[in-house]
Amino acid sequence: MWPIIVRAASRYAPYITLPFAAIVGVIGYNLENWLSDKYTPFNEPIKESRGERLLTDEVLSRATQVESLKLSGKALDKNVSPSLQ
Repeated sequence: MWPIIVRAASRYAPYITLPFAAIVGVIGYNLENWLSDKYTPFNEPIKESRGERLLTDEVLSRATQVESLKLSGKALDKNVSPSLQ
């Protein structure tokens, strides 16, 4: 008798488990909606905030005095391994 029940259960498993999975999913979805806070505060877009930050940056006030472009020694001395120093 058990082999017949096991064979029938394995054959019809999707039809048996799908309604239970749907019920559990609906219950979980509704619980999450009831318990969670749906309020999301407004933040300005990242592009706008980055643009404003770049406009108010101190580097723009001294744009002609770029330190990274000035020659400061030999170019090959910048990344010297510790064994060569």
